[in-house]
Amino acid sequence: MADGVITSEGEAETGGDGLRGLTYPLGAPPAPGEAIQAAPGVLWLRLPLPMQLNHINVYAIEDGEGWAVVDAGIGTPDSIAGWEAALTGPLAGKPITRVICTHMHPDHIGLAGWLCERFDAPLLMTQLEYVTGRMLFADTGTAPEAGAIFWRAGGWNEPQIERYRQSYGMFAKGMTAMPAGYQRIREGEVLSIGGEDWTIVIGNGHSPEHACLWRKSDDVFISGDQILPRISSNISVWPTEPLADPLDDWMTSLDRLGDLLPADLLVLPGHGEPFTGVLPRIEALKRGHAVALKRLERTLREPKRAVDVFASLFARPVGDGILGMATGEAIAHLNYLAGQGRVRRERDADGVDWWSLTETETAA
Repeated sequence: MADGVITSEGEAETGGDGLRGLTYPLGAPPAPGEAIQAAPGVLWLRLPLPMQLNHINVYAIEDGEGWAVVDAGIGTPDSIAGWEAALTGPLAGKPITRVICTHMHPDHIGLAGWLCERFDAPLLMTQLEYVTGRMLFADTGTAPEAGAIFWRAGGWNEPQIERYRQSYGMFAKGMTAMPAGYQRIREGEVLSIGGEDWTIVIGNGHSPEHACLWRKSDDVFISGDQILPRISSNISVWPTEPLADPLDDWMTSLDRLGDLLPADLLVLPGHGEPFTGVLPRIEALKRGHAVALKRLERTLREPKRAVDVFASLFARPVGDGILGMATGEAIAHLNYLAGQGRVRRERDADGVDWWSLTETETAA
């Protein structure tokens, strides 16, 4: 959200700085149920999402007599229809041999259980992503009061908090049941898929232990949501860990990936189009957040709530549909500045947090 504006078509527009150095060698994306060869032995498929960001990319890698798939789409009839068309079309009726999920967000794991059960295929994930996904899938029933306290502290009014209570459990509504067991993947582990080696590279910030896959033999990199070409991945704080600093995790990960990855990498992202120019993209992402943080500090010369700083961070108005993500990302930026001693937080008698520059910053 920090450097992109989602259009009505579900794509993203950015300023020229965010696109500098990027090329899109594969052209227009495939329609649901169709596929484009992204690299030798790798097919690019796209499934619909019922939200403003209206698609997710999934990838099928030749794996002996079948396909290893990376990410699964959300658990909706439209996504299932897309899979059915792909399985009988470009995937040629061959079975799914394993399901590898980059992270635990419903657009990536929603149909993992459905695919695993249908093909008796194992699920491969990092430990924190699997455990967190299982936990959130089980979060149904009455909304915990800790969540109301968190959103009230962020500046939500009572009708907005009531909508949170009424919509609690939405995570599970985008999913089929997750498999009861999984195969753990770790940083630096090498998966042999179809006789080719894919190295696991872990990122943080967008989710707890996000897995990317790197085929070093020809520098193909399945990035999931860790590096996206047109928008910055959502970096949010949630009620389960209100003092978390995911933006620090994110920036640290970007530094590490910038040092690790070669310049001529072909990046296969979770959203948007496959691209080259990973190093300029990483620098643009870092620069975008740095600029947002400077704008945020200027805003905090007077005390503000998290909901008051949206204009410093986002290039479009924030409606109810993305209020949770926007508030979570605002708090992530505020927690990052607090961790550096640059801002402070005071909670008033109504349970609302007010953020302002520290005395040192104010004097400066």
